[in-house]
Amino acid sequence: MSNKKRILITGGAGFLGSHLCDRFINEGYHVIAMDNLITGDIRNIEHLFHLPNFEFYHHDVSKFVYVPGDLHYILHFASPASPIDYLKIPIQTLKVGSLGIHNCLGLAKAKKARLLIASTSEIYGDPMVHPQNEDYWGNVNPIGPRGVYDEAKRFQEAITMAYHTYHNLETRIIRIFNTYGPRMRLNDGRALPAFIGQALRGEDLTVFGDGSQTRSFCYVDDLVEGIYRLLLSDYFMPVNIGNPDEISLKDFAEEVIKLTGTTQKIIYKPLPVDDPKQRKPDIARAKEILGWEPKVNRAEGLKKTYEYFKNLPQEEWFKQPKFHDK
Repeated sequence: MSNKKRILITGGAGFLGSHLCDRFINEGYHVIAMDNLITGDIRNIEHLFHLPNFEFYHHDVSKFVYVPGDLHYILHFASPASPIDYLKIPIQTLKVGSLGIHNCLGLAKAKKARLLIASTSEIYGDPMVHPQNEDYWGNVNPIGPRGVYDEAKRFQEAITMAYHTYHNLETRIIRIFNTYGPRMRLNDGRALPAFIGQALRGEDLTVFGDGSQTRSFCYVDDLVEGIYRLLLSDYFMPVNIGNPDEISLKDFAEEVIKLTGTTQKIIYKPLPVDDPKQRKPDIARAKEILGWEPKVNRAEGLKKTYEYFKNLPQEEWFKQPKFHDK
């Protein structure tokens, strides 16, 4: 029997999950990735399949989860994470944020494993506090179109904290702000891949509203470092991880136009319901508790991400997501 620490990463074939698989493999862990591939892509982790310290389970965590042997850590990253996902598969989104986390918590309790959940800046809703810190309770519409994602994540935090309080389970909660990098899907509805995808296809870049709404983009390597530090820390309260370098979506679209060299222009469409007007993390807690702050500036991260998308087969530029909800 190997003496490697064993970690389960749900959503392991997704954008963030696959980068976490890479990180923990490199740190010497035995990694078990679990994914039902509704939004994940097996190609994100196929480079790991030949490794003896990597396993893949094709499984939906909304159903009973069983992993044989010891388990030291669980990262629960299984969830649709972009508007185009959770607006098309709302029931699945709610199930993975309720039944899925319940199953993972039960497994963590049985294995005496530490569990970290991927929460989100969306629990703050359309915030009335700026920048957003962890003590802010949020301004969320539970029955709006984004409610299926927002409330799934809010419930996930609540049940995780309940297991921590009443079962003495070791838990960690990370609130992830906008993150980007290689392995994102071009057509997943989020601003950065949407803009780059439109530029690659020779389409005008679509900005919703007047473009004054802001986002703060964190490169994936920085996020993974924050997750790693939080998992191994002794801190159980929520921690924001994101890049506080705030930019309006109009200005961001102009950055993408300059980066890609496209001759297309910006066009404007109506703002979606409950779209947040401002998004900027207060990362004072991450700095103090974890000694963490982002290192990759947006220009550097955008260049790496654009090169990844540009080098994809051209049919990927036009590929639309397909879902099979239950």
